[in-house]
Amino acid sequence: MGKLEEAQEILKTLGLPPAQQNEISAYTLLAMAGIAEDTLWEDATKNSKRVTKGIMQFISDTYQKEYAPNTRETVRRQVLHQFVQARLVDLNPDIPDLPVNSPRTHYAITDEALEAIKTYGTDAWASASKAFVNSVGSLKARYAKERAGDLIPVTLSDGTELKLSPGRHNEVQKAIVEDFAPRFAKESKVLYIGDTAKKDLYIDTESLGALGIPIDQHSKLPDVVIYDEGKQWLYLIEAVTSHGPVSPKRVVELEALLSQCKVGKVYVTAFPDFAEFKKHSKEIAWETEVWIMDIPDHMIHFNGDRFMGPR
Repeated sequence: MGKLEEAQEILKTLGLPPAQQNEISAYTLLAMAGIAEDTLWEDATKNSKRVTKGIMQFISDTYQKEYAPNTRETVRRQVLHQFVQARLVDLNPDIPDLPVNSPRTHYAITDEALEAIKTYGTDAWASASKAFVNSVGSLKARYAKERAGDLIPVTLSDGTELKLSPGRHNEVQKAIVEDFAPRFAKESKVLYIGDTAKKDLYIDTESLGALGIPIDQHSKLPDVVIYDEGKQWLYLIEAVTSHGPVSPKRVVELEALLSQCKVGKVYVTAFPDFAEFKKHSKEIAWETEVWIMDIPDHMIHFNGDRFMGPR
């Protein structure tokens, strides 16, 4: 067998689901372990790699296998997420508190997986792989417990509590729900809230549908959607920590998406602080609103001749 087939056999033996025993998963494992076609498994190494310039570059340079640039998301969502859950790799081991959506996100093979993989092809492989699989349950439980301690709790107006993944972006989303809404949308309720790790964290499907909002396209919605039934105002809020304010382009996109929604629309860009707002001020569309987490009692109106309200 070549190294690709050997990597697939390793993934199968270590208990990965069939979807993570495919070609791209095997190439990813080879990249994470630094294994070329003529490298012995006992010489596998541990080096942190980003997706595009690390993993995909290794695959291209070492195996002359070219993947389209948009394959990056497939590797991240359909391979690395499962590798992390199976304790084959660690997420951001060099900077554990790195925000989830940071461009510096990186992965490295775990010490436990490396120790087992280095025995592949030897008499020790059967016992080493079995020991790894037997230990994964407790390792996964420990990992889940550690991550749960870092999650950001968000309480909706009806008392529902959600858990957002850690990171500055989701801290802003928490503030939108718990600080912005009680001040500027007092009688409203949350219809949608995303998460940097899980885009569709909370969806009020019934209410969105009743408003004419296409729920099959909720991934195109802004980070937080809040509705005030009394005023019939729909607050469409983007949380910005690095990119994505309510720009003229974004307004056009949302107007098209919400063409069947007849209630008034209030576009809001939420920033963590004034410094972040200043970075994006030239991109913000007129007739939209700005709210800053650090000064929660005030709004900045890009409306010119009127205060906050629907376009």
